[in-house]
Amino acid sequence: MAHYPLNHPLRPVYRFFAFLAGAYLTLFGAISLGVTAGDPFFHRGHDWVLGLRTNPATAWVTLLLGVVLLAAVLLGRNLYHQVTLVLGWALAGYAMVLMAALQTDANVFNASMINVIVLTALGLIVLTAGLYGKIGQPDNAQAAARGPAS
Repeated sequence: MAHYPLNHPLRPVYRFFAFLAGAYLTLFGAISLGVTAGDPFFHRGHDWVLGLRTNPATAWVTLLLGVVLLAAVLLGRNLYHQVTLVLGWALAGYAMVLMAALQTDANVFNASMINVIVLTALGLIVLTAGLYGKIGQPDNAQAAARGPAS
């Protein structure tokens, strides 16, 4: 079992950063859908939104990830902890797959290096939020090690 800190004092700060990451992804996805409306799904054009290259496939993926992240942040509790851990790794992994496909025909998400950098940074922010997002009651061994309550 992993040893995540419980009730970390900076948990609200990390949760706020996860909210900002989710808001950015959702906003990027929503605007991208409007900008790329009518384009083929895996179009490799020159559409840019919020500093990132996009196409309809990218728009739907980021919109879905952003909405899931926002929902988890707003629901909170340990669901937030679990979802942010998974989405943090997913965003970072997605960024690495995009980087591997940048200069190939496999770049169906129309990514550029700035997309990779931003998604990696967002993935690390979300992952960090997940690492410090666990809440709960400490077990008896931890409570006994702290001593009697004052």
